[in-house]
Amino acid sequence: EPGCVERTRLARTQFPCLGMRRSNNTTGERNMKKRTLLAGVAASALASMAFAGSHGDGPVTAGFVYVGPIGDGGWTYQHNQGRLAVEAEFGDQVETIFQESVPEGADAERAITQMALQGADIIFTTSFGYMDPTINVAEKFPNVKFEHATGYKTADNVATYDARFYEGRAVIGTIAGHMTESNQIGYIASFPIPEVIQGINSAYLHAKKVNPDVEMNVVWVYTWFDPAKEADAAKALIDNGVDVIMQHTDSTAPQAAAAEAEGTVYTFGQASDMGEYAPAPRISSIIDEWSPYYIERVRAVLDGTWESQRHWGGIPEGEVVIGEISDVVPEEVRAEAMAMRDAIAAGEYHPFTGPINRQDGTPWLIEGEIATDEQLLGLNFYVEGITGDIPN
Repeated sequence: EPGCVERTRLARTQFPCLGMRRSNNTTGERNMKKRTLLAGVAASALASMAFAGSHGDGPVTAGFVYVGPIGDGGWTYQHNQGRLAVEAEFGDQVETIFQESVPEGADAERAITQMALQGADIIFTTSFGYMDPTINVAEKFPNVKFEHATGYKTADNVATYDARFYEGRAVIGTIAGHMTESNQIGYIASFPIPEVIQGINSAYLHAKKVNPDVEMNVVWVYTWFDPAKEADAAKALIDNGVDVIMQHTDSTAPQAAAAEAEGTVYTFGQASDMGEYAPAPRISSIIDEWSPYYIERVRAVLDGTWESQRHWGGIPEGEVVIGEISDVVPEEVRAEAMAMRDAIAAGEYHPFTGPINRQDGTPWLIEGEIATDEQLLGLNFYVEGITGDIPN
């Protein structure tokens, strides 16, 4: 049935989806039978909740809930590569299940619940909007481990994990500042959350450092994955004179739009390499490498050492990777970008180092001051020089 969870490796068949049928019979006898049936269903569900996540001597079951299709070529594709890496690492010790294209909100809570009822021992929910649904389901399944990507709420059986995407934006922002000829850089933004605002600010600050004439044009599309919206945003930016486009959305549609443009427009792969568009318009990329984290956390379930935590890795941990810089980029620009990547990896440079002012000109970070994680996780303003407003 549509919406069922897909199982891989050891369990090749799908469990039936859960559902309720409405009865049209209104007699007292039938109503009594119906109440008895519902009571039995409720008792069975409670029993399932009590034992969900207890795999005994069998393989660990790791579940993954995805906001987009696994073939999106970006965010979800990379998370799914991490799932496949778990299978390759552990063989028959682990089976994985996943559900793709799950909307954020009530649908997510249903999908996570179903996955827990199907016996998952650990469930990775891979989008910011899954935060509250994850917490809600975790309360009902205390024996299941939950890992929520990019959120901030934890519990005894809920951990969070994220990547410092802003580190990668600093590197590609440096490249963008050098490569633009119109001095107009476009940014296709998904939702106005700190993760996305960090990226916009980091990209702009570093483009501005190498090119003081740079201007940033931000388009909010209110979606993580919608090729049509992403393509329209890219075309609008190009029509307004932008010749370099960055994105915090998941499809390759902006790359395709840039490839079809009359003039030269450069882009950067988002979440995955998007190398099919190299050497141009895609001239480099930010790659999210989730495999090491997924392997580590599943191993912790296997050996009984899993604990709730807050994890935020980046370039030093190998979770944010700069994709190959194509030959379209001059060698001196490539060398400058790689030097920045290496300095971040060595802990010698932080992309948010003062002096940095807020958009209204008031100081945020003084000379030499480095933003704390708390400041970054609550970031809700543009830095000085970016025009326009952040939507609510």
